[in-house]
Amino acid sequence: MTVTMFKSKLHRLRVTEADLYYEGSITIDRELLDAAGILPHEKVQVVNVNNGARLETYTIADDPGSRTVCLNGPAARLAAKGDQVIVIAYAEMTPEEAEDHTPNVILVGENNDPKEQVEAEEPGTVRDDTVHDDILIA
Repeated sequence: MTVTMFKSKLHRLRVTEADLYYEGSITIDRELLDAAGILPHEKVQVVNVNNGARLETYTIADDPGSRTVCLNGPAARLAAKGDQVIVIAYAEMTPEEAEDHTPNVILVGENNDPKEQVEAEEPGTVRDDTVHDDILIA
């Protein structure tokens, strides 16, 4: 038996573009993908902080340093340039693997520059409010 676990995320990326007529997916700067441990073509969930939309798609890597975050195809209807999104990757693990797993969380700044790598909190713990540039983590 395996369980689906939160593997990693890019927290509050800014959408830089939306391309309705591309085939599909989300294009993300390769440097950001690497920082989070998300592979090109990996299935991800995208959560739009501005409008609450949620979708599943796969990643396409853009040039390192481009800071691109582009929703493609039908997903382009779910976000506008400037929206903040969270990109979440999951992994199948045995319960034993899951016990020792720590998700990788990358916080980014206003221009999608990676600012900080943090450990995900244990369920039920309370963390003090911490401000990271324009990001409030509660």
